[in-house]
Amino acid sequence: MEGDSADGEWEYRPLRLPPDVSRVTASVRLAIQAEFGGWELSRVRLYPGGVRKVWLRRRRTKHMLPNLHY
Repeated sequence: MEGDSADGEWEYRPLRLPPDVSRVTASVRLAIQAEFGGWELSRVRLYPGGVRKVWLRRRRTKHMLPNLHY
């Protein structure tokens, strides 16, 4: 993972998937990010050699962490 960034009302998370990651594995990995992290697919680029760069995005919220009560 290269690092998160934010722009306006969206925050982005770029992911780099090496060429040895199958499409099925990549799909499952992205589905987990969507289900548990609230991310959606923004963009995918396929580079020579099979490396995929994926950008996930989600709406920014005022509370980045859930409210924790003790």
